[in-house]
Amino acid sequence: MLTTIFSAVFALMMSACASPNQSEEAEETTFQLTDFPANTELATFAGGCFWCVEAPFEGIDGVLSVVSGYAGGKEKNPTYNQVASGQTSHRESVQIAFDPEVISYAELVDIFWQTFDPTDVGGSFYDRGTQYESAIFYHSSQQKKVAEESKKALDKSGRFDKKIATPIIKFTNFYEAEEYHQDYYKKNPTEYYAYRNGSGRDAFIKKHWPELTADKYPAMKKSELKEKLTPLQYEVTMEDATEYAFQNEYNGNKKEGIYVCIVSGAPLFSSKDKYESGSGWPSFTKPIDARIIDKPVDKTLGMTRVEVRSKLGNSHLGHVFYDGPEPTNLRYCMNSAAMKFIPKEEMEAQGYGDYLWVVQ
Repeated sequence: MLTTIFSAVFALMMSACASPNQSEEAEETTFQLTDFPANTELATFAGGCFWCVEAPFEGIDGVLSVVSGYAGGKEKNPTYNQVASGQTSHRESVQIAFDPEVISYAELVDIFWQTFDPTDVGGSFYDRGTQYESAIFYHSSQQKKVAEESKKALDKSGRFDKKIATPIIKFTNFYEAEEYHQDYYKKNPTEYYAYRNGSGRDAFIKKHWPELTADKYPAMKKSELKEKLTPLQYEVTMEDATEYAFQNEYNGNKKEGIYVCIVSGAPLFSSKDKYESGSGWPSFTKPIDARIIDKPVDKTLGMTRVEVRSKLGNSHLGHVFYDGPEPTNLRYCMNSAAMKFIPKEEMEAQGYGDYLWVVQ
């Protein structure tokens, strides 16, 4: 365990929808950053029924709140009945308050694309009308740039037969929806999942996006891992150790490919998002999908940091710091021993062909 102790000290040195009728009016929400204890930014998305866009962002570390509402229209204080019936120029939308030191806007956009059909014009699945059309409402020039580059990359990926139709629009307003719409997936799970399935949303997502579940990427028991992993890999993943800086397998790796969880095999990072941070450990600006990453607060070594863990592997990966390059300003500082690199030319054969587009 001397390696663990030395590395920990060195790391410390190196890292400094149908609903009941209601007549309540919606109130315009204009969040101020001072309303939240953490550093906060806002993201506003429309992707059809807001119930189905809200739920995927819930429970993600760094996301402070997810609110369903109405955005982009001219009318003040719209009600659900007015918006849903097409009497306004608003879109059903969700507004996300997030801590940019924990999760980036780019990661939220990546998740957003996977919640609906971005090629649909004139509505969303069987909800038709402008009120159900998709949109990214950007809050800053940086958000606009991130959204435009993400949209361009998705178009080039060939994941869809048609061009991305989702417009990128300057944010103007957001009105919070009636209370019964908030957390609808929790309050009315039977109706919510029946709606998702019946509308065709789930079938579309399943067809166009790879599965990221424990069934596909199961984690082994610790007893099995002790047999499979090297002593260092086990110490890092299961005992939260830190490997030596500059003396690890992937710090200097410049090959194209993806990095997967050594415990579960789940895809974690793309070589496209890897950069030379000078820290001595492989560093990335963002993960492939933030939904399979946990980020608990780590108060060991007398400091407060944000740990990064593989959700499906239940394993330690490293830490994330708010000192990285644009567009995310994050540095995912990972242990090579917690990951396995799959070269681009081997991805198809090893079952990761669905992720070739994130490497291109």
